[in-house]
Amino acid sequence: MTEPGRVANQKQADEGGILETIKVIIQALLIALVVRTFLFQPFNIPSGSLIPTLLIGDYLFVSKYSYGYSRYSFPYGPAIFSGRIWAAEPKRGDIVVFKLPRDNATDYIKRVIGLPNDRIQMIDGILHINGEPVKKERLGQQEVPAGAGYRDRATFYRETLPNGVSYTIQELDMFGNRLGRNTAVYAVPAGHFFMMGDNRDNSLDSRDMSSQGVGYVPFENLIGRAEIIFFSIREDGAAWRIWEWPWTVRWNRLLKPVG
Repeated sequence: MTEPGRVANQKQADEGGILETIKVIIQALLIALVVRTFLFQPFNIPSGSLIPTLLIGDYLFVSKYSYGYSRYSFPYGPAIFSGRIWAAEPKRGDIVVFKLPRDNATDYIKRVIGLPNDRIQMIDGILHINGEPVKKERLGQQEVPAGAGYRDRATFYRETLPNGVSYTIQELDMFGNRLGRNTAVYAVPAGHFFMMGDNRDNSLDSRDMSSQGVGYVPFENLIGRAEIIFFSIREDGAAWRIWEWPWTVRWNRLLKPVG
């Protein structure tokens, strides 16, 4: 026969265990929220605009503190203040996540090419900054997927910005939009940045000033700087299908710095 006191003590112990578990869960959620808001936020790459630097299926961490904080540093972008606090401007060549200016809601990721008051222009596929051509070295060609089962041939180049930042871009032979290879001069307004993708013929970026384009990106819209790829899976794979990881995970891209 069970003693009443023992039953009561057991009940209290069970209730205490449940409350302690709830407390731990709440604390973990709060810590995760603080980390996501102020330190690092995970993002995945759904499109190929930054190929070959970033591939569809890459998962990366973005540092939220790199450029200070704006309303868009917080979930849903509440209008709690304007501008940025502890602001630090991005460097030319940084890969940045930002809110698309036309709706201030969609997350985009591109490379910073133009700084405030710069003049940017594309002439025959060569990037010009403030009237000076950027160094562009041909690396070679390779057949690449072009979507819908098609293949294309890409030509790869090493582009080196005036501050020494160097990276690889690609141009497509058949299926790319070549209109972005020759543009007017873009005068970047104060407090704004000019963004471009490394997949030059297949990137919706600041070269498109239409209502459906990207245009100049306000400093306030920047969320953070892409830092490191922590996971990567092929386009024909899915992160939740763990049993396929041995052949769908791109193991050579794990913990690869973004640059």
